[in-house]
Amino acid sequence: MAPPSSNKGGQSKYQVNTATRVLHTGHHKILCVADIRGKLSLLNSMAKDVNAAAVIHTGDFGFYDADSLPRVTDRTLRHLAQYSPLLSPAKRTSVLDPSADAGTLRSELTIDAISEFPLLAEGQFSLDIPVYTVWGACEDVQILEKIRGGEITIPNLEILDEATTRLIDVGGIKLRLFGLGGALVPHKMLDNGDGNATIAGGGGTMWATLLQIGELVDTAQRVYDPTETRMLITHASPGREGIIAQLALVVKADLTVSAGLHFRYSTSHNEFSTQPDFEGYRRKIAVGKESFDKVWTSVKAQVDNVIDEHQSVLLNKALSVVEKMPTGQGNAGPGSTTATDDSAWKNCWNWNLCDAAYGHLVLDINEGRVSAELKSQGFNYAYRRTAQVSPTVGAAAAGTPKAATPKPPVSGKATPAPTAATPAAGKASSTTSPAPDGATSPASNTSGPQSKAEKEKAKKAAKKEKKAAAAEEQKTADSEEAGKSPVVTSPTELKSPASGASTPKTNKPPRNPWTIFMRMKDNGATEEQTVAKITYPATFAGRAQKVCFIEFPDEDSMKKALALGKDPKELNGGIPEMKQADMDRPKGGSDGDRGRGRGRGGRGGFASRALGAAGLRGRGRGGADSAPAE
Repeated sequence: MAPPSSNKGGQSKYQVNTATRVLHTGHHKILCVADIRGKLSLLNSMAKDVNAAAVIHTGDFGFYDADSLPRVTDRTLRHLAQYSPLLSPAKRTSVLDPSADAGTLRSELTIDAISEFPLLAEGQFSLDIPVYTVWGACEDVQILEKIRGGEITIPNLEILDEATTRLIDVGGIKLRLFGLGGALVPHKMLDNGDGNATIAGGGGTMWATLLQIGELVDTAQRVYDPTETRMLITHASPGREGIIAQLALVVKADLTVSAGLHFRYSTSHNEFSTQPDFEGYRRKIAVGKESFDKVWTSVKAQVDNVIDEHQSVLLNKALSVVEKMPTGQGNAGPGSTTATDDSAWKNCWNWNLCDAAYGHLVLDINEGRVSAELKSQGFNYAYRRTAQVSPTVGAAAAGTPKAATPKPPVSGKATPAPTAATPAAGKASSTTSPAPDGATSPASNTSGPQSKAEKEKAKKAAKKEKKAAAAEEQKTADSEEAGKSPVVTSPTELKSPASGASTPKTNKPPRNPWTIFMRMKDNGATEEQTVAKITYPATFAGRAQKVCFIEFPDEDSMKKALALGKDPKELNGGIPEMKQADMDRPKGGSDGDRGRGRGRGGRGGFASRALGAAGLRGRGRGGADSAPAE
């Protein structure tokens, strides 16, 4: 860490560089902007548009000249080219081509594409009104050293730093300006880089140091006047950085203006509006303190060995900022310093500005009242009306102006949308009806980009529709093969020709009434007559069921098969036993109708369920089988 310079701007290191500018005591406006990024001539036009008497700038001013480019790192140079307002879109695309190497970037970029500061320094144009600025994160530290040392002098340009403060007498108030430039990087706060004294930077970037913060506190204490209104101008945002919020508390700032977040909207807030309670405000400051303490603990011994007496004073003042923690929620009152400090979370107001290309802040000061007007370009949401996106279910219900082409049918038959219920009769519609108001369902919309989740959902819906269509075709084929017998869909229509009683309700589809129950004494089955269908119930581990159900196309075929059962013959070593399915099973049942035991645990539980599904009585407790229907 280098010792502080004995001369800064022609003044002693212990003397505060301060001056007062008196604007007309009447009504005046101050324009606040951020990140002008080298397009300095824009300041004059913006100030003229709002009729401003002064400009406050919060960093990334564009302090570069032709000699700066070789000192800028490749990464920083690419960043400058990406966001420079002086580059045309075509030129920017060319120099930022990913295939181009660093040499190509440097050969194509000149200082004219980075900053107008050389033109301002040479007097080719001037600043029409006073401009008060701090430096930002992307500046050349050597240019700032020349300005601070008096080698470069620009009329109406005031650089606010840790030892320089300005007072503006305007609109009935005395506005005291303090400034802290550079990015806030905790692990660099004790590194000066290529800078001298308390200023730090290198490679085309700049950052704040601990000694810089300490000297700023010293400056604020030396010029303190309770009749002034204090404004802290920083590049880093106190809304994000706890240490900057602590600094505002220590210098007793009434207003803060910052940048560094590069939003498309400017923000206006105080801590009371963004923190749930006073403890939330303390926690935010504590987080900033913890991030600094991690660095300070590791380097404290080395720093103590190299600093001199004056630097030690500044270091202690900087550490007092980090250690400063609000202790309570006192109400501000005359002669109560602690209460005033702790009430800052309600009384200190903060503005964070977007880049100058997207907006600005105008402070209107009249008769002591500071009014604020924020202007931001904001976001452009027009793309949502022109983008081709898949409508959601809610959007389909509300109606969309454009309908998509219906999905082509599967296997020659149109399939319904996933949200529509399949008809009970199983008849597929020949055409697909569009949704109300011309909208289509998500499954039938094939235009526009789809997310991965939507594609998976549509894929599953199509698979489900295909299975449903196949099931309908199988059901129709079964009906035709059964001799055009009607498909009974209502339990009241399913009557046995013997007794006419209703079949008990089950979760399975209704069974053909012309069905024979046949229990085999051994493996084997045969078809003595023409049958419509043979079904083998599912078997269970340890309980193999030698049962099958034979469906006939009509009653005559079934009776012929039953006649063969009266004179059974041995079949594969077993005697088949045939019975007609019993359609007269009581719904409630009795002891003789239930299997023994409790379902799975009782003997015959599975067999009882199989017989019930077939419309037969199971084996009762007495062990007797149900008699076949007459």
